[in-house]
Amino acid sequence: MDLELKGKIALVSGGSQGLGFASALQLAKEGAEVILLSRSPNNLQAAAQKIHEATGKEAVTIPIDVTHPDEIQNALQQALEQFGGIDILLANAGGPPFGTFLELTDDDFYYAFELNFMSTIRLIRGVIDSMKARKGGRIGIVVSQSAKEPIPGLLLSNSIRPGIVGLAKTLSGELANNQILVNCFAPGRIQTTRSTALDQANAQKQGIPLQELQHKSTQPIPLGRYGDPEEFGKVVTFYLSFANTYVTGQTIVIDGGKGQTLL
Repeated sequence: MDLELKGKIALVSGGSQGLGFASALQLAKEGAEVILLSRSPNNLQAAAQKIHEATGKEAVTIPIDVTHPDEIQNALQQALEQFGGIDILLANAGGPPFGTFLELTDDDFYYAFELNFMSTIRLIRGVIDSMKARKGGRIGIVVSQSAKEPIPGLLLSNSIRPGIVGLAKTLSGELANNQILVNCFAPGRIQTTRSTALDQANAQKQGIPLQELQHKSTQPIPLGRYGDPEEFGKVVTFYLSFANTYVTGQTIVIDGGKGQTLL
């Protein structure tokens, strides 16, 4: 299948590692030109090198902190000036801190709101005019399985992610006439640095070894294992491709069958 990504310009925030990098790599493999945003210049450089080795493409890297509006604006301006437009946006940011209600402060909630919710709004706002001018576009937002089912110990994610899903659903209707498709991606247990950190925190709380905790965590997953970031990236790449012409306003769950919700 031709995903119609050759020559398309894809902007990926949180693109230097984990799920963002896995998605950017697959987009590049299918022919897209990728722009990676991340806080760490070193991680960005390493990610760009991996993409070059795998595809021969030169990924553009822009170090930014997505909790800072001016940095988002400057990064978007740089990307638009260099490429003339953006066809694809994957809005992705690191997960907010772990914690229960009594452990979290007002500052924690404000930080999570800026990190995950407002960064998404600002990135989308910055690419819409370009996508309209190019007669279409694809917007994806990485959320979490917590958008469907609350996860113990992740109150901030459980609170913020459903709001992002509501935003995406509404936007999908508002932008449909412009042929801009908007979808969310909800990963379950994917083997990333963040999932390992969450497992370590839970193992410590339970007083058991990490390996035991991870073994227990795979039991409710019908496929019997954690997912690989590449598997996530392949799903994202299809829905962000121009081969996808009719799926919008959806939250695609990538969890090995673990979730028990019907919708």
